[in-house]
Amino acid sequence: MPGHLKDWLSEHAGGFAAIRQDIHAHPEMGLEEVRTAALVAEKLKSWGIGVTEGVGGTGVVGTIVGRRQGQRAIGLRADMDALAILEKTDLPYASKTPGKMHACGHDGHTTMLLGAARYLAEHPDFGGTLHLIFQPAEEGRGGAVAMLKDGLFDRFPCDAVYGLHNSPGMPVGQFACATGPMMAAADMWHVTFRGVGGHGGLAPHTTTDITYAQAHFVLGLQGIIGRNVPPLETAVISIGHIAAGSADSPNVVPAELTISGTARSFSDSVRDLLERRLAELAYSAANAWGATAEPVYNRITPAVVNPADRAAVQVAAASAIVGADHVNPALRPTTGGEDFAEMMRVVPGAFMRIGNGVAEDGSFKGLHTPGYDFNDAILPYGIAYWVSLVEQELGAL
Repeated sequence: MPGHLKDWLSEHAGGFAAIRQDIHAHPEMGLEEVRTAALVAEKLKSWGIGVTEGVGGTGVVGTIVGRRQGQRAIGLRADMDALAILEKTDLPYASKTPGKMHACGHDGHTTMLLGAARYLAEHPDFGGTLHLIFQPAEEGRGGAVAMLKDGLFDRFPCDAVYGLHNSPGMPVGQFACATGPMMAAADMWHVTFRGVGGHGGLAPHTTTDITYAQAHFVLGLQGIIGRNVPPLETAVISIGHIAAGSADSPNVVPAELTISGTARSFSDSVRDLLERRLAELAYSAANAWGATAEPVYNRITPAVVNPADRAAVQVAAASAIVGADHVNPALRPTTGGEDFAEMMRVVPGAFMRIGNGVAEDGSFKGLHTPGYDFNDAILPYGIAYWVSLVEQELGAL
């Protein structure tokens, strides 16, 4: 890490930690990030950065033009939203809003990009244009799509766009990414079975028992994975909810049953297959028992797939900060989802992981858990990474 950047980070580390902890204490759900967006906009403006607010609802975009000649433009993206989780950390800056918390580290992602924004505003020794994209609603509420529909890349054209996410369990000072598929397409599906209900003890023969239909449907789901998805491809189908009838009337065969779950895949062809076969299985199971089925497949976010050239830029940027020995360029893909993939489908880009730390005994608090907290010790690494990435793309600082 360059000495002047290291000194600057040391000087401002406490201030950025305070920003992160303030955001953590005031979590806001997707498309409700009014306070967070106002904080981001105020900080950017105070550093002399041009700001556009209300992009895609509560999104904020800051723009810095380098003092050197250059025609390229890139985007750096951070997410701002929290989760509907009751925090159990007992931290002095714990959530002040019961039932909501920053359990995924978006408070830290926002702060790292703010830190890079301040440094680059003070040291705009690059050529071209930098767009700082503070996105709302990453956690399933469609924030990336909302910004795109609001003309994100028409209003702020980019030649490349980059994202960054923390990883609990990865040591502080380490980075990792993949070339090709890195995170899965994350979809949700729902099936409603309908039939003729009735008295399950007196006249079960007069019913069209939809519990039989759902039972065969459930058993058949994993057959899609085992017998339709090619063996060298990866896919997941899981059930998260089944509901029918009343616990107070267990002697009544229900007339309606709903079943819901998630599906994960890494390619469009497998994604299409999952949607088609899931519906076919629902219809056939219902037909076999004289019932009807209404399947719905919701495509939430596509897979994160890093092009080789953009992944190489990320690796070079991280290596310049922590050394190549601390950067894993071949991270094993995960079936977790990330809506930054929506932006990458419009503008070429790539996604990077930064270590959030691990305890001496190997333990850590995972993402989306009540005990998680973003590690302020990694803020300087994330800020420096963004600065290094700008250097890689837009010229030496």
